[in-house]
Amino acid sequence: MTDFWKDDAELFALARGELFTAVVGDVMDKLGFQHQFLPPAIHPLERSMVTIGRAMTVLEADFFEEAAGASRNPLSGRPFGLMLDALDDLKPNEVYICTGGSPRYALWGELMSARAIHCGAAGVVVDGYSRDTRGILQLGFPCFSHGSYAQDQGPRGKVVDYRVPIEMAGTRIGPGDIVFGDLDGVCIVPREVERDVFRGAFEKARGEKTVRKALEQGMPAREAFEKFGIL
Repeated sequence: MTDFWKDDAELFALARGELFTAVVGDVMDKLGFQHQFLPPAIHPLERSMVTIGRAMTVLEADFFEEAAGASRNPLSGRPFGLMLDALDDLKPNEVYICTGGSPRYALWGELMSARAIHCGAAGVVVDGYSRDTRGILQLGFPCFSHGSYAQDQGPRGKVVDYRVPIEMAGTRIGPGDIVFGDLDGVCIVPREVERDVFRGAFEKARGEKTVRKALEQGMPAREAFEKFGIL
């Protein structure tokens, strides 16, 4: 089957207009990729937020001083470790996606959002908290996190690497995989199956409209499933 999008920008625009995470997850289930949703604690700061883009993976670690001078690791002496480098390396249509630290501090905030917007990023997904919630909402930047918590990462955590494979609760995220998040959750579409997944998702989403119309007109659920294979 020929793709009906020519590049990422077209694919992501079509997905925003027609798709939702549930239908993409259903297609991945059928293809044997059954552990692609991130933990349900990760949700959008505002229910209308949607993000879709390529994963710019970020690995965080707990630290216990902002600048530990006696450390053998040069990162220990750098505030935030490599976080500023990772932030500045964001490309258009990428999603900053971070894990590795404990839930003692926020991994994202308003000023990071402002920089990410300038870089053309599509959103942020953190396996932890975000802060500066009013500022992020005013900017309208799609932010998915465990929720709001003001405590800063400065003396508590540092980015130790980026653009490397990471995992969240057993879901592997490689640099360049597609991250898709909406009010029902965040799923990861592996690069190697992305074409099959999105072709199937567009087909299923369009089919579900037909099924919904039939159900609204009174067709029993069993009959609808047997006829359309969708429910």
